[in-house]
Amino acid sequence: MNCNKLLIKTRLGYEKIVSSRIKDINPFITVNTAPLGFKGLVLVEANNRDELEELYNRILKEIHEVERVFKPEACTRATLNDIALVASQLASNKISSDETFAVRTNRRGRHNFTSIDVNVVVGDYVRKTTGATVNLSNPDKTVWIEIVGDEAYIAVVEGVGYAKKMRPGKYPLYKLFWKLSIVQMPYLGPLNAVRTMGMRIGREIQNFEVRELVIAPAGPVDAFQLSEFIKHVIEGIESRYEVQRKSYGRRVQKAKVLVEDIYSLVRSRRNEVIIVFEPEGEPISKLTSELKQLILQPRSRVNLLFGSREGIPLGIYRFADLVVDIAPGITLSTEYAASSALIAIGTLLHDYIGEVDESSNTGSR
Repeated sequence: MNCNKLLIKTRLGYEKIVSSRIKDINPFITVNTAPLGFKGLVLVEANNRDELEELYNRILKEIHEVERVFKPEACTRATLNDIALVASQLASNKISSDETFAVRTNRRGRHNFTSIDVNVVVGDYVRKTTGATVNLSNPDKTVWIEIVGDEAYIAVVEGVGYAKKMRPGKYPLYKLFWKLSIVQMPYLGPLNAVRTMGMRIGREIQNFEVRELVIAPAGPVDAFQLSEFIKHVIEGIESRYEVQRKSYGRRVQKAKVLVEDIYSLVRSRRNEVIIVFEPEGEPISKLTSELKQLILQPRSRVNLLFGSREGIPLGIYRFADLVVDIAPGITLSTEYAASSALIAIGTLLHDYIGEVDESSNTGSR
């Protein structure tokens, strides 16, 4: 059960460098570079636990190319039964009945079970052995399992173990952005520029998973230029959406694209929040309380208006709830205006979002 090994994770291609530097620290250590051909891994075996502890501390302090070091407390054969038995024995001395726990598994190699199977079986064994309660989002302890081929490495660590992207106190901003409508005046002009700008704007908008993008010209515009702009905006949205869909572990909201004359839009949405982003407004850093009231309180759609080569028509300012300057003294290029505003809004309002019922953020999508 005892295990004098370290499983080290590196960036792909740095395995040999890390192995060499470990050998510099202790030339008598057994080092397996990319075990079983798994890139990004280095497996180290020490002669005893004291030697392992010293090596563990020096690796963390001295080798910058190392991203994570997993120090298992037990090793066993990579079968569901063996992993569950060893993990529950280890947990019995590490997790009390009044604590919560979760099981996390990373599996490499071919097995007749999945990582989820391991989590379920081990979780059941640990729960029965310790009397502890499962908490997947914010556990007191985590039973961490790393499987490489026919061997499993197990440890019980505090909290969630490795740094968690969405720890308590961090709110997923896409839930706020779901209720926002970006109203963008089209970029018109030379076709090469129109196509490039459309693609960039589409990608930036989809990056934040906003509720919708409304392309809003002011009066008559060149139809061919507008059609090229719309075509490439949609292409940019689709491109970014496909990346998100494949890489995110959740459902991704694809921005809906509409076209409406900007005057008609403001008139038809007069009962909704209208915020204009232009240099004539107040600096956004001074408007936290106003933005909090306008964006977080209503359950309806919030409209953020952005100009292009020409700004938002001045007459619309009178009907806006707020006119905001994102970066005083700096002229932002068209493709970055909306994304800059969304980042600024998310930064200013993040700490207040938890005060609002999350159900208000989903809106009517």
